[in-house]
Amino acid sequence: MKKLLLYFGLCGLPAQAQVSDTWVADRGNGTYRNPIIHADYSDPDVVQIGNDYYMTASSFNCLPGLPILHSKDLVNWQLVNHAIHRLEPAEVFDIPQHGKGVWAPSFYKHKDELRIYYGDPDYGVFMVKTKDPLAEWEAPVLVLPGKGIIDPAVLQDDDGRLYMVAAWAASRAGVNSLLTLYPLNEDGTKVTDSGKHIFDGHGKHPTVEGPKLYKRNGYYYIFAPAGGVATGWQLILRSKNIYGPYEEKVVLAQGNTAVNGPHQGGWVETPSGESWFIHFQDKEVYGRIVHLQPVKWVNDWPLMGEKQDVNGTGQPVLAYRKPATGTVAPLSNPAESDEFDTGRLGLQWQWQANPKIQWSALLPGSGYLRLFNYRVPQNSVNLWTVPHLLLQKFPAPAFTATTEVRYTVEWDVWQGKKAGLVVMGNDYAYLAIAKDSEGYKLEQSVCKEAFKPTPEELVETKRISSPLAYLQVKVSEPDGICQFYYSEDNRDFHPIGKPFQAQKELWVGAKIGLFSIADPAYRHGSYADFNWFRVRQ
Repeated sequence: MKKLLLYFGLCGLPAQAQVSDTWVADRGNGTYRNPIIHADYSDPDVVQIGNDYYMTASSFNCLPGLPILHSKDLVNWQLVNHAIHRLEPAEVFDIPQHGKGVWAPSFYKHKDELRIYYGDPDYGVFMVKTKDPLAEWEAPVLVLPGKGIIDPAVLQDDDGRLYMVAAWAASRAGVNSLLTLYPLNEDGTKVTDSGKHIFDGHGKHPTVEGPKLYKRNGYYYIFAPAGGVATGWQLILRSKNIYGPYEEKVVLAQGNTAVNGPHQGGWVETPSGESWFIHFQDKEVYGRIVHLQPVKWVNDWPLMGEKQDVNGTGQPVLAYRKPATGTVAPLSNPAESDEFDTGRLGLQWQWQANPKIQWSALLPGSGYLRLFNYRVPQNSVNLWTVPHLLLQKFPAPAFTATTEVRYTVEWDVWQGKKAGLVVMGNDYAYLAIAKDSEGYKLEQSVCKEAFKPTPEELVETKRISSPLAYLQVKVSEPDGICQFYYSEDNRDFHPIGKPFQAQKELWVGAKIGLFSIADPAYRHGSYADFNWFRVRQ
Protein backbone atom coordinates (compact mmCIF):
# COMPACT_ATOMS: atom_id res chain seq x y z
CA MET A 1 0.00 0.00 0.00
CA LYS A 2 3.00 2.32 0.34
CA LYS A 3 3.10 2.82 -3.43
CA LEU A 4 -0.54 3.88 -3.45
CA LEU A 5 -0.06 6.32 -0.61
CA LEU A 6 2.90 7.94 -2.32
CA TYR A 7 1.08 8.31 -5.61
CA PHE A 8 -1.97 9.87 -4.02
CA GLY A 9 0.16 12.12 -1.89
CA LEU A 10 1.61 13.76 -5.00
CA CYS A 11 -1.81 14.71 -6.38
CA GLY A 12 -3.02 18.27 -6.03
CA LEU A 13 -6.71 19.10 -5.70
CA PRO A 14 -8.40 20.97 -8.55
CA ALA A 15 -10.22 24.29 -8.19
CA GLN A 16 -10.37 26.19 -4.94
CA ALA A 17 -12.83 24.79 -2.40
CA GLN A 18 -16.25 26.42 -2.25
CA VAL A 19 -17.87 27.35 1.06
CA SER A 20 -21.64 27.09 1.03
CA ASP A 21 -23.83 30.02 1.97
CA THR A 22 -26.64 27.60 2.82
CA TRP A 23 -25.21 24.66 4.80
CA VAL A 24 -21.87 24.31 6.63
CA ALA A 25 -21.33 21.35 8.96
CA ASP A 26 -18.10 22.58 10.55
CA ARG A 27 -19.10 24.78 13.49
CA GLY A 28 -15.67 26.43 13.71
CA ASN A 29 -15.06 25.46 17.34
CA GLY A 30 -13.73 21.93 16.95
CA THR A 31 -17.20 20.41 16.55
CA TYR A 32 -19.49 19.61 13.64
CA ARG A 33 -23.21 19.19 13.11
CA ASN A 34 -25.05 16.52 11.17
CA PRO A 35 -25.64 16.11 8.35
CA ILE A 36 -22.11 16.80 7.18
CA ILE A 37 -23.50 17.14 3.63
CA HIS A 38 -27.12 18.24 3.27
CA ALA A 39 -27.33 16.93 -0.28
CA ASP A 40 -28.31 13.70 -1.98
CA TYR A 41 -25.17 11.53 -1.90
CA SER A 42 -26.99 8.23 -1.57
CA ASP A 43 -25.35 5.00 -0.32
CA PRO A 44 -21.99 6.62 0.54
CA ASP A 45 -18.76 4.74 1.01
CA VAL A 46 -15.47 6.17 2.24
CA VAL A 47 -11.81 5.18 2.03
CA GLN A 48 -8.72 6.53 3.83
CA ILE A 49 -5.46 6.93 1.94
CA GLY A 50 -2.73 8.53 4.01
CA ASN A 51 -4.08 11.86 5.24
CA ASP A 52 -6.81 11.97 2.61
CA TYR A 53 -10.36 10.63 2.62
CA TYR A 54 -12.42 9.90 -0.46
CA MET A 55 -16.15 9.34 -0.69
CA THR A 56 -18.33 8.01 -3.49
CA ALA A 57 -22.08 7.50 -3.81
CA SER A 58 -24.85 6.23 -6.04
CA SER A 59 -25.51 8.29 -9.18
CA PHE A 60 -28.19 6.17 -10.90
CA ASN A 61 -28.88 7.41 -14.47
CA CYS A 62 -27.20 10.82 -14.06
CA LEU A 63 -23.95 11.63 -15.89
CA PRO A 64 -21.18 12.14 -15.11
CA GLY A 65 -21.63 9.48 -12.44
CA LEU A 66 -19.92 7.91 -9.45
CA PRO A 67 -18.95 11.19 -7.74
CA ILE A 68 -15.56 11.39 -6.05
CA LEU A 69 -15.44 13.66 -3.02
CA HIS A 70 -12.34 14.54 -1.01
CA SER A 71 -11.79 15.56 2.62
CA LYS A 72 -8.96 16.01 5.06
CA ASP A 73 -11.09 15.78 8.20
CA LEU A 74 -14.25 13.78 7.31
CA VAL A 75 -16.38 16.91 7.87
CA ASN A 76 -15.42 19.34 5.10
CA TRP A 77 -15.91 17.77 1.68
CA GLN A 78 -15.21 18.91 -1.86
CA LEU A 79 -16.49 17.29 -5.04
CA VAL A 80 -13.32 16.66 -7.08
CA ASN A 81 -14.11 14.18 -9.87
CA HIS A 82 -16.42 11.55 -11.33
CA ALA A 83 -15.40 7.98 -12.17
CA ILE A 84 -17.93 7.41 -14.99
CA HIS A 85 -18.83 9.62 -17.94
CA ARG A 86 -21.01 7.26 -19.98
CA LEU A 87 -23.12 4.21 -19.23
CA GLU A 88 -23.54 1.13 -21.39
CA PRO A 89 -25.43 -0.15 -23.25
CA ALA A 90 -25.63 3.24 -24.97
CA GLU A 91 -28.94 2.49 -26.67
CA VAL A 92 -30.46 2.21 -23.19
CA PHE A 93 -28.69 5.01 -21.31
CA ASP A 94 -28.87 7.57 -24.13
CA ILE A 95 -32.46 7.90 -22.87
CA PRO A 96 -33.22 8.91 -19.25
CA GLN A 97 -33.54 5.74 -17.14
CA HIS A 98 -34.89 7.20 -13.91
CA GLY A 99 -33.76 5.20 -10.86
CA LYS A 100 -31.62 2.78 -12.89
CA GLY A 101 -27.88 2.68 -13.57
CA VAL A 102 -25.27 3.05 -10.81
CA TRP A 103 -26.37 1.73 -7.40
CA ALA A 104 -24.52 1.59 -4.05
CA PRO A 105 -20.77 1.68 -4.82
CA SER A 106 -17.92 0.62 -2.53
CA PHE A 107 -14.19 1.32 -2.48
CA TYR A 108 -11.42 -1.27 -2.49
CA LYS A 109 -7.66 -0.58 -2.45
CA HIS A 110 -5.94 -3.12 -4.72
CA LYS A 111 -2.12 -2.93 -4.83
CA ASP A 112 -1.37 0.51 -6.35
CA GLU A 113 -4.94 1.04 -7.56
CA LEU A 114 -8.13 2.43 -6.13
CA ARG A 115 -11.22 0.55 -7.28
CA ILE A 116 -14.96 1.06 -7.04
CA TYR A 117 -17.38 -1.85 -7.28
CA TYR A 118 -21.01 -1.01 -7.96
CA GLY A 119 -24.21 -2.76 -8.91
CA ASP A 120 -26.41 -2.06 -11.90
CA PRO A 121 -29.68 -3.78 -10.93
CA ASP A 122 -30.42 -4.72 -14.54
CA TYR A 123 -26.99 -5.87 -15.72
CA GLY A 124 -24.82 -6.96 -12.79
CA VAL A 125 -21.78 -5.91 -10.76
CA PHE A 126 -19.18 -3.65 -12.36
CA MET A 127 -15.75 -2.36 -11.35
CA VAL A 128 -13.88 0.82 -12.28
CA LYS A 129 -10.31 1.59 -11.27
CA THR A 130 -7.58 4.23 -11.29
CA LYS A 131 -4.15 5.04 -9.88
CA ASP A 132 -5.17 8.64 -9.32
CA PRO A 133 -8.71 9.48 -8.13
CA LEU A 134 -8.39 12.98 -9.61
CA ALA A 135 -7.61 11.69 -13.09
CA GLU A 136 -9.58 9.68 -15.64
CA TRP A 137 -10.88 6.33 -14.40
CA GLU A 138 -10.76 3.25 -16.61
CA ALA A 139 -13.90 1.98 -18.32
CA PRO A 140 -16.19 -0.28 -16.23
CA VAL A 141 -15.50 -4.03 -16.22
CA LEU A 142 -18.37 -6.50 -15.74
CA VAL A 143 -17.44 -8.66 -12.74
CA LEU A 144 -20.68 -10.56 -12.24
CA PRO A 145 -23.47 -10.47 -14.84
CA GLY A 146 -27.01 -10.88 -13.57
CA LYS A 147 -30.27 -9.18 -12.74
CA GLY A 148 -30.99 -7.86 -9.26
CA ILE A 149 -27.45 -8.27 -7.84
CA ILE A 150 -26.68 -5.06 -5.94
CA ASP A 151 -24.57 -3.40 -3.24
CA PRO A 152 -21.22 -5.21 -3.76
CA ALA A 153 -18.26 -4.84 -1.39
CA VAL A 154 -14.84 -6.51 -1.66
CA LEU A 155 -12.35 -7.72 0.97
CA GLN A 156 -8.86 -9.15 0.56
CA ASP A 157 -8.25 -11.77 3.23
CA ASP A 158 -4.97 -12.30 5.06
CA ASP A 159 -4.02 -15.09 2.63
CA GLY A 160 -4.52 -12.80 -0.36
CA ARG A 161 -7.83 -14.27 -1.50
CA LEU A 162 -10.52 -11.84 -2.63
CA TYR A 163 -14.18 -12.07 -1.68
CA MET A 164 -17.22 -10.04 -2.64
CA VAL A 165 -20.44 -9.77 -0.65
CA ALA A 166 -23.62 -8.58 -2.38
CA ALA A 167 -27.33 -8.10 -1.76
CA TRP A 168 -30.44 -8.57 -3.90
CA ALA A 169 -33.13 -6.27 -5.31
CA ALA A 170 -36.52 -7.97 -5.16
CA SER A 171 -37.79 -5.82 -8.04
CA ARG A 172 -35.42 -7.67 -10.40
CA ALA A 173 -34.33 -10.85 -8.63
CA GLY A 174 -37.66 -11.79 -7.06
CA VAL A 175 -36.01 -12.07 -3.64
CA ASN A 176 -34.25 -9.82 -1.14
CA SER A 177 -33.10 -9.85 2.51
CA LEU A 178 -30.21 -12.16 1.58
CA LEU A 179 -26.46 -11.53 1.65
CA THR A 180 -24.37 -13.63 -0.70
CA LEU A 181 -20.60 -14.20 -0.77
CA TYR A 182 -18.60 -14.76 -3.96
CA PRO A 183 -14.89 -15.56 -4.28
CA LEU A 184 -13.11 -13.48 -6.91
CA ASN A 185 -10.16 -14.22 -9.14
CA GLU A 186 -6.75 -12.89 -8.17
CA ASP A 187 -7.27 -9.70 -10.17
CA GLY A 188 -10.72 -9.04 -8.73
CA THR A 189 -12.31 -8.88 -12.16
CA LYS A 190 -14.48 -12.04 -12.13
CA VAL A 191 -16.29 -14.22 -9.62
CA THR A 192 -15.03 -17.81 -9.56
CA ASP A 193 -18.15 -19.68 -8.44
CA SER A 194 -21.93 -19.24 -8.19
CA GLY A 195 -21.81 -17.85 -4.64
CA LYS A 196 -23.18 -18.88 -1.27
CA HIS A 197 -25.76 -17.20 0.95
CA ILE A 198 -24.18 -16.26 4.27
CA PHE A 199 -27.03 -14.38 5.96
CA ASP A 200 -30.81 -14.51 5.73
CA GLY A 201 -32.58 -11.48 7.16
CA HIS A 202 -36.15 -12.65 6.66
CA GLY A 203 -38.17 -12.23 9.83
CA LYS A 204 -35.86 -10.49 12.27
CA HIS A 205 -33.92 -8.25 9.85
CA PRO A 206 -36.07 -7.75 6.72
CA THR A 207 -34.65 -5.92 3.73
CA VAL A 208 -31.07 -6.41 4.87
CA GLU A 209 -28.91 -4.86 2.14
CA GLY A 210 -25.99 -2.50 1.51
CA PRO A 211 -23.34 -4.78 3.07
CA LYS A 212 -19.75 -3.65 3.66
CA LEU A 213 -17.18 -6.38 4.38
CA TYR A 214 -14.26 -5.81 6.77
CA LYS A 215 -11.79 -7.79 8.89
CA ARG A 216 -10.52 -6.74 12.33
CA ASN A 217 -8.89 -8.65 15.20
CA GLY A 218 -9.58 -11.99 13.54
CA TYR A 219 -13.28 -11.29 12.98
CA TYR A 220 -15.03 -10.82 9.67
CA TYR A 221 -17.56 -8.02 9.92
CA ILE A 222 -20.49 -7.13 7.71
CA PHE A 223 -21.98 -3.68 8.27
CA ALA A 224 -25.48 -3.73 6.75
CA PRO A 225 -28.68 -1.72 7.19
CA ALA A 226 -31.96 -3.57 7.63
CA GLY A 227 -35.61 -2.76 8.18
CA GLY A 228 -36.03 -0.43 5.20
CA VAL A 229 -34.60 2.91 4.14
CA ALA A 230 -36.94 5.14 6.14
CA THR A 231 -37.56 2.94 9.17
CA GLY A 232 -34.52 0.70 9.59
CA TRP A 233 -31.38 0.27 11.68
CA GLN A 234 -27.68 -0.52 11.37
CA LEU A 235 -26.96 -4.22 11.77
CA ILE A 236 -23.47 -5.59 12.45
CA LEU A 237 -22.65 -9.23 11.69
CA ARG A 238 -19.42 -10.90 12.81
CA SER A 239 -17.84 -14.31 12.48
CA LYS A 240 -14.45 -16.02 12.69
CA ASN A 241 -15.27 -17.69 9.37
CA ILE A 242 -16.04 -15.58 6.33
CA TYR A 243 -18.84 -17.99 5.37
CA GLY A 244 -20.37 -17.80 8.87
CA PRO A 245 -22.31 -18.48 10.94
CA TYR A 246 -22.57 -14.82 11.90
CA GLU A 247 -23.44 -13.30 15.25
CA GLU A 248 -25.56 -10.17 15.03
CA LYS A 249 -26.03 -6.88 16.87
CA VAL A 250 -28.06 -3.76 16.11
CA VAL A 251 -25.70 -0.85 16.85
CA LEU A 252 -27.51 2.25 15.55
CA ALA A 253 -31.18 3.22 15.29
CA GLN A 254 -33.22 6.40 15.18
CA GLY A 255 -33.75 6.55 18.92
CA ASN A 256 -35.08 9.89 20.12
CA THR A 257 -33.74 11.78 17.09
CA ALA A 258 -35.29 12.88 13.80
CA VAL A 259 -32.66 10.89 11.88
CA ASN A 260 -34.82 8.15 10.40
CA GLY A 261 -33.15 5.02 9.06
CA PRO A 262 -30.24 5.47 9.62
CA HIS A 263 -29.14 3.72 6.44
CA GLN A 264 -26.10 2.29 4.72
CA GLY A 265 -22.61 3.69 4.66
CA GLY A 266 -18.98 2.88 5.33
CA TRP A 267 -16.54 2.55 8.22
CA VAL A 268 -13.19 4.34 8.17
CA GLU A 269 -10.28 4.57 10.59
CA THR A 270 -8.07 7.64 11.02
CA PRO A 271 -4.27 7.44 11.39
CA SER A 272 -4.75 8.14 15.12
CA GLY A 273 -6.86 4.98 15.43
CA GLU A 274 -10.28 6.60 15.73
CA SER A 275 -13.22 4.90 14.01
CA TRP A 276 -16.03 6.72 12.22
CA PHE A 277 -19.07 5.69 10.21
CA ILE A 278 -20.50 7.68 7.30
CA HIS A 279 -24.09 6.86 6.36
CA PHE A 280 -27.18 8.41 4.83
CA GLN A 281 -30.59 9.51 6.07
CA ASP A 282 -33.54 9.57 3.68
CA LYS A 283 -34.99 13.09 3.91
CA GLU A 284 -37.67 12.76 1.24
CA VAL A 285 -37.59 15.79 -1.08
CA TYR A 286 -33.99 16.62 -0.05
CA GLY A 287 -32.77 13.15 -0.90
CA ARG A 288 -30.39 10.92 1.02
CA ILE A 289 -28.22 13.26 3.04
CA VAL A 290 -24.88 12.31 4.65
CA HIS A 291 -24.17 11.89 8.39
CA LEU A 292 -20.99 11.12 10.35
CA GLN A 293 -21.11 8.95 13.50
CA PRO A 294 -18.37 8.26 16.05
CA VAL A 295 -17.59 4.57 16.56
CA LYS A 296 -16.02 2.91 19.58
CA TRP A 297 -15.04 -0.76 19.73
CA VAL A 298 -16.24 -2.63 22.82
CA ASN A 299 -15.65 -6.38 23.11
CA ASP A 300 -14.94 -6.47 19.37
CA TRP A 301 -18.28 -4.85 18.49
CA PRO A 302 -18.43 -1.42 16.82
CA LEU A 303 -20.82 0.77 18.81
CA MET A 304 -22.06 3.83 16.95
CA GLY A 305 -23.43 7.23 17.82
CA GLU A 306 -24.34 8.08 21.40
CA LYS A 307 -26.56 6.99 24.31
CA GLN A 308 -26.11 3.26 23.77
CA ASP A 309 -28.82 1.25 25.51
CA VAL A 310 -28.25 -2.00 27.45
CA ASN A 311 -28.08 -3.87 24.15
CA GLY A 312 -25.41 -1.57 22.71
CA THR A 313 -27.73 0.24 20.29
CA GLY A 314 -26.86 3.90 19.93
CA GLN A 315 -28.64 6.81 18.30
CA PRO A 316 -27.22 9.32 15.81
CA VAL A 317 -25.32 12.33 17.10
CA LEU A 318 -26.66 15.70 16.05
CA ALA A 319 -23.40 17.46 16.95
CA TYR A 320 -20.03 16.09 18.05
CA ARG A 321 -16.33 16.86 18.22
CA LYS A 322 -14.53 16.67 14.91
CA PRO A 323 -12.40 13.60 14.09
CA ALA A 324 -8.77 13.71 15.19
CA THR A 325 -7.27 13.34 11.73
CA GLY A 326 -4.12 15.30 12.46
CA THR A 327 -4.92 17.73 9.64
CA VAL A 328 -6.49 21.18 9.77
CA ALA A 329 -8.93 21.39 6.88
CA PRO A 330 -10.40 24.60 5.45
CA LEU A 331 -14.15 24.95 5.26
CA SER A 332 -15.43 23.38 2.05
CA ASN A 333 -18.61 21.99 0.54
CA PRO A 334 -19.59 20.35 -2.73
CA ALA A 335 -19.97 23.19 -5.23
CA GLU A 336 -23.38 24.80 -5.75
CA SER A 337 -22.87 28.08 -7.63
CA ASP A 338 -21.20 28.39 -11.03
CA GLU A 339 -19.97 31.56 -12.75
CA PHE A 340 -19.32 29.65 -16.01
CA ASP A 341 -15.99 31.45 -16.40
CA THR A 342 -13.49 28.56 -16.27
CA GLY A 343 -14.26 26.98 -19.63
CA ARG A 344 -15.72 23.89 -17.97
CA LEU A 345 -18.88 23.05 -16.06
CA GLY A 346 -18.77 22.81 -12.30
CA LEU A 347 -18.61 19.21 -11.12
CA GLN A 348 -22.01 19.48 -9.43
CA TRP A 349 -23.83 19.46 -12.78
CA GLN A 350 -25.24 16.25 -14.26
CA TRP A 351 -27.18 15.39 -17.40
CA GLN A 352 -30.08 12.95 -17.20
CA ALA A 353 -28.57 10.48 -19.69
CA ASN A 354 -25.38 9.91 -21.63
CA PRO A 355 -24.32 13.44 -22.66
CA LYS A 356 -23.96 14.71 -26.22
CA ILE A 357 -21.49 17.43 -27.09
CA GLN A 358 -24.04 19.27 -29.24
CA TRP A 359 -26.27 20.10 -26.26
CA SER A 360 -24.09 22.93 -24.98
CA ALA A 361 -21.02 25.10 -25.41
CA LEU A 362 -18.80 26.58 -22.72
CA LEU A 363 -15.98 28.30 -24.53
CA PRO A 364 -12.90 29.53 -22.62
CA GLY A 365 -13.17 33.26 -22.12
CA SER A 366 -16.85 33.49 -23.03
CA GLY A 367 -18.02 33.77 -19.41
CA TYR A 368 -21.33 32.05 -20.08
CA LEU A 369 -22.84 28.63 -20.63
CA ARG A 370 -24.70 28.31 -23.92
CA LEU A 371 -27.50 25.75 -23.97
CA PHE A 372 -28.90 25.15 -27.43
CA ASN A 373 -32.62 24.70 -27.97
CA TYR A 374 -32.03 21.03 -28.59
CA ARG A 375 -34.99 18.97 -29.71
CA VAL A 376 -36.83 16.83 -27.18
CA PRO A 377 -37.52 13.18 -28.08
CA GLN A 378 -40.46 12.52 -30.37
CA ASN A 379 -43.79 12.16 -28.56
CA SER A 380 -42.50 13.74 -25.35
CA VAL A 381 -45.37 15.32 -23.43
CA ASN A 382 -43.17 16.73 -20.68
CA LEU A 383 -39.55 16.91 -19.47
CA TRP A 384 -39.46 13.38 -18.00
CA THR A 385 -37.98 11.87 -21.18
CA VAL A 386 -35.63 14.77 -21.96
CA PRO A 387 -31.95 13.80 -21.54
CA HIS A 388 -30.47 17.30 -21.84
CA LEU A 389 -31.65 18.72 -18.53
CA LEU A 390 -28.62 20.06 -16.64
CA LEU A 391 -29.33 19.51 -12.94
CA GLN A 392 -27.72 19.47 -9.50
CA LYS A 393 -28.78 18.35 -6.03
CA PHE A 394 -30.71 20.41 -3.49
CA PRO A 395 -27.86 21.71 -1.23
CA ALA A 396 -29.73 22.67 1.96
CA PRO A 397 -33.15 22.77 3.63
CA ALA A 398 -33.69 26.36 2.44
CA PHE A 399 -31.92 28.25 -0.34
CA THR A 400 -32.38 30.65 -3.24
CA ALA A 401 -31.08 29.93 -6.74
CA THR A 402 -30.81 32.71 -9.29
CA THR A 403 -29.53 32.76 -12.86
CA GLU A 404 -29.04 35.38 -15.56
CA VAL A 405 -30.12 34.28 -19.04
CA ARG A 406 -30.08 35.94 -22.45
CA TYR A 407 -32.26 34.24 -25.04
CA THR A 408 -31.49 34.31 -28.77
CA VAL A 409 -33.96 33.19 -31.45
CA GLU A 410 -32.44 32.37 -34.84
CA TRP A 411 -34.21 32.87 -38.19
CA ASP A 412 -37.17 34.21 -36.18
CA VAL A 413 -38.35 30.63 -35.71
CA TRP A 414 -39.65 30.91 -32.14
CA GLN A 415 -42.34 28.24 -32.12
CA GLY A 416 -41.96 25.39 -29.61
CA LYS A 417 -38.77 26.70 -28.00
CA LYS A 418 -37.93 27.85 -24.48
CA ALA A 419 -35.16 27.83 -21.85
CA GLY A 420 -35.07 28.38 -18.14
CA LEU A 421 -34.78 27.35 -14.50
CA VAL A 422 -36.37 24.07 -13.36
CA VAL A 423 -37.03 22.20 -10.11
CA MET A 424 -37.23 18.55 -11.16
CA GLY A 425 -38.77 15.47 -9.53
CA ASN A 426 -41.83 13.25 -9.91
CA ASP A 427 -43.63 16.60 -10.05
CA TYR A 428 -41.70 19.51 -11.51
CA ALA A 429 -42.02 23.23 -12.11
CA TYR A 430 -40.05 25.77 -14.09
CA LEU A 431 -39.73 29.41 -15.10
CA ALA A 432 -38.80 29.75 -18.76
CA ILE A 433 -38.05 32.51 -21.23
CA ALA A 434 -39.58 32.24 -24.68
CA LYS A 435 -40.65 34.38 -27.64
CA ASP A 436 -43.75 34.66 -29.77
CA SER A 437 -45.11 37.03 -32.41
CA GLU A 438 -45.60 39.74 -29.78
CA GLY A 439 -42.11 39.58 -28.26
CA TYR A 440 -40.37 38.02 -25.26
CA LYS A 441 -42.20 36.45 -22.34
CA LEU A 442 -41.75 34.39 -19.20
CA GLU A 443 -43.77 31.24 -18.54
CA GLN A 444 -44.21 29.56 -15.17
CA SER A 445 -45.38 25.97 -15.63
CA VAL A 446 -46.04 22.92 -13.46
CA CYS A 447 -46.25 19.20 -14.23
CA LYS A 448 -47.79 16.72 -11.78
CA GLU A 449 -46.82 13.03 -11.91
CA ALA A 450 -44.51 13.57 -14.86
CA PHE A 451 -43.59 9.88 -14.95
CA LYS A 452 -47.12 8.76 -16.02
CA PRO A 453 -46.69 10.85 -18.30
CA THR A 454 -48.97 13.86 -17.83
CA PRO A 455 -48.84 17.17 -19.71
CA GLU A 456 -47.63 20.44 -18.23
CA GLU A 457 -49.93 23.18 -16.98
CA LEU A 458 -49.08 26.78 -17.84
CA VAL A 459 -49.68 28.71 -14.60
CA GLU A 460 -48.78 32.29 -15.52
CA THR A 461 -47.23 34.32 -18.34
CA LYS A 462 -45.48 37.69 -18.04
CA ARG A 463 -44.30 39.95 -20.85
CA ILE A 464 -40.73 41.27 -20.62
CA SER A 465 -39.09 44.05 -22.59
CA SER A 466 -35.93 42.29 -23.77
CA PRO A 467 -34.32 38.85 -24.22
CA LEU A 468 -32.39 39.33 -20.95
CA ALA A 469 -33.99 38.11 -17.70
CA TYR A 470 -33.11 37.01 -14.19
CA LEU A 471 -34.85 33.85 -13.07
CA GLN A 472 -35.04 32.85 -9.42
CA VAL A 473 -36.56 30.22 -7.17
CA LYS A 474 -36.71 30.26 -3.38
CA VAL A 475 -36.91 26.87 -1.65
CA SER A 476 -38.14 26.90 1.95
CA GLU A 477 -37.95 24.36 4.74
CA PRO A 478 -39.08 21.98 6.04
CA ASP A 479 -40.88 20.61 2.96
CA GLY A 480 -39.19 22.19 -0.04
CA ILE A 481 -41.92 24.64 -1.03
CA CYS A 482 -40.77 26.58 -4.09
CA GLN A 483 -41.73 30.06 -5.26
CA PHE A 484 -40.45 31.46 -8.56
CA TYR A 485 -39.48 35.09 -9.13
CA TYR A 486 -38.24 37.15 -12.07
CA SER A 487 -36.44 40.43 -12.64
CA GLU A 488 -35.32 42.49 -15.61
CA ASP A 489 -32.59 44.37 -13.72
CA ASN A 490 -31.35 41.89 -11.05
CA ARG A 491 -32.59 44.25 -8.32
CA ASP A 492 -36.36 44.13 -8.18
CA PHE A 493 -37.69 40.58 -8.18
CA HIS A 494 -41.39 39.83 -8.65
CA PRO A 495 -43.21 36.58 -7.83
CA ILE A 496 -44.68 34.64 -10.70
CA GLY A 497 -46.99 31.64 -10.62
CA LYS A 498 -48.07 29.73 -7.54
CA PRO A 499 -46.05 28.06 -4.75
CA PHE A 500 -44.96 24.59 -5.80
CA GLN A 501 -44.28 21.58 -3.59
CA ALA A 502 -41.02 20.02 -4.79
CA GLN A 503 -41.13 16.23 -5.00
CA LYS A 504 -38.52 13.51 -4.80
CA GLU A 505 -37.99 11.08 -7.63
CA LEU A 506 -37.37 7.33 -7.59
CA TRP A 507 -34.47 6.80 -5.10
CA VAL A 508 -33.35 10.45 -5.32
CA GLY A 509 -34.38 13.84 -4.03
CA ALA A 510 -35.55 16.83 -6.01
CA LYS A 511 -33.01 18.60 -8.23
CA ILE A 512 -32.58 22.10 -9.54
CA GLY A 513 -31.03 23.28 -12.76
CA LEU A 514 -31.22 24.62 -16.28
CA PHE A 515 -32.79 23.56 -19.56
CA SER A 516 -33.17 24.63 -23.17
CA ILE A 517 -35.54 22.70 -25.41
CA ALA A 518 -37.25 22.70 -28.79
CA ASP A 519 -40.25 20.92 -30.25
CA PRO A 520 -39.00 18.55 -32.98
CA ALA A 521 -41.80 19.75 -35.27
CA TYR A 522 -40.03 23.06 -35.89
CA ARG A 523 -36.75 24.10 -37.46
CA HIS A 524 -33.78 23.81 -35.11
CA GLY A 525 -31.74 26.78 -33.91
CA SER A 526 -31.88 29.32 -31.06
CA TYR A 527 -30.05 29.16 -27.74
CA ALA A 528 -29.87 30.51 -24.21
CA ASP A 529 -26.73 32.01 -22.67
CA PHE A 530 -26.61 31.57 -18.89
CA ASN A 531 -24.16 34.08 -17.47
CA TRP A 532 -24.07 32.58 -13.97
CA PHE A 533 -25.96 30.36 -11.55
CA ARG A 534 -25.81 31.40 -7.86
CA VAL A 535 -27.08 29.63 -4.77
CA ARG A 536 -27.54 31.71 -1.62
CA GLN A 537 -29.34 31.53 1.70
